[in-house]
Amino acid sequence: MEKAKDALADYLHFLRIERQLADNTLSSYERDLKSYLSYIEQVEQLKSLNEVERVHILNHLRHLKEQTHASRTIARHISSIRSFHQFLVRERIVEGDPTIHLEMPQMEKKLPNVLSIEEVDALIESPDTSKPNGVRDRAMLELLYGSGMRISECLQLDAEDINLTMGFVRCFGKGGKERILPLGQSALGACQTYLGEARGEFAKNTQPTNALFLNQRGKRLTRQGFWKLLKQHAQKAGIQKELTPHTLRHSFATHLVENGADLRAVQEMLGHADISTTQIYTHVSKTRLKEVYSQFHPRA
Repeated sequence: MEKAKDALADYLHFLRIERQLADNTLSSYERDLKSYLSYIEQVEQLKSLNEVERVHILNHLRHLKEQTHASRTIARHISSIRSFHQFLVRERIVEGDPTIHLEMPQMEKKLPNVLSIEEVDALIESPDTSKPNGVRDRAMLELLYGSGMRISECLQLDAEDINLTMGFVRCFGKGGKERILPLGQSALGACQTYLGEARGEFAKNTQPTNALFLNQRGKRLTRQGFWKLLKQHAQKAGIQKELTPHTLRHSFATHLVENGADLRAVQEMLGHADISTTQIYTHVSKTRLKEVYSQFHPRA
């Protein structure tokens, strides 16, 4: 199915240029669709995309389920396949859309892991700020919790993206969309200390770089590098919960909602395109209320 490969390349180009999707999102689309095309060619033995029918797609999804893929993963595959076929129809590569009336699986609602305020404090205070590494790590943790930005957005920051005088940080989210996020005194203070005292230690004896957060070699810190540091600090802080770089973002949003922040404002700060994505934090907040009630009410 050479034409299918060409069509996939055209579609990915469309997503990259027209839709301006982030690299991680593009990779997900590409991975899902390569798996799909491989299945319909090798298992269903179709010779053309015009031969694809709804039953073939359902067979592919059943195959994924048999491989014990979660319903959330299958839903993502459906979204990728549906969007691809809509593109094929629009570009007149195929005549019909076999994904019409394709139903999404029931999604299990998985509430995000969230740290308590005490756990956040312990995590942020765990780096040894007598050393440049500790000053950098403290600044990163303060910035992530203080702004709610994604770890990928944080690692892409350049030094000039933080305005210490005005108290904000500029970051670029999915699709290159710019957000201006306010920062509190704790985050600003930690970033000021890092820029003034520690960043130069990482940058010396290396090629000049605009990157804000640097590793030992003076290069931009990677996601894997931060993930390793985060696990070390979580262990030092005595945090038993499962912790990922996204946990600080979830905690930022949940603590804002619990303290009465407007959901639209939280949506804006998180960079969510749809407020329904932000509404998960109201569910987390209600869950927290139930926990408090069960713990402290005498007749609970």
